[in-house]
Amino acid sequence: MTTVRTGRLDLVPLAVAHAGEMAGVLADPALHTFIGGAPPTGPELRARYERLVAGSPDPAVVWCNWVVRLRAEDRLAGTVQATVTGGGRTAEVAWVTGTEWQGRGIAREAAGALVGLLVDRGVRTVVAHVHPDHTASAAVARAAGLAPTEERQDGEVRWELRTAP
Repeated sequence: MTTVRTGRLDLVPLAVAHAGEMAGVLADPALHTFIGGAPPTGPELRARYERLVAGSPDPAVVWCNWVVRLRAEDRLAGTVQATVTGGGRTAEVAWVTGTEWQGRGIAREAAGALVGLLVDRGVRTVVAHVHPDHTASAAVARAAGLAPTEERQDGEVRWELRTAP
């Protein structure tokens, strides 16, 4: 994985060293309304990042994780991730932007860059799961080129982008 640059952001490959700063980004309990759980502590996030950086134990699954750095502030503002399966043809994506940075188009820009990268690398189906009441996340999915489907998983709407074979 490499760093991906957009107009305002750097998507930097996840490193264990990001855990401390990201614990602050993810600290607002309100952020977890739709994604579930509670804000992770620094040590909890460090342990999680150690697992993610080590990679999937399944050789047919590739984990791709980036932190989102807002260049103008030189601060982390969130994450984007993709789980790639099907020989690199399918990716499930997700994004999180810390409460302090929401409403500034950061998730839209980061998710758009992620989806563009995946499609450029041959992914043919991009999937995201969005809580039906999470209008901001639905707007991010739509801006990234995904469309809602009738499918539900764990109460969330499946969004998809399918490209030509």
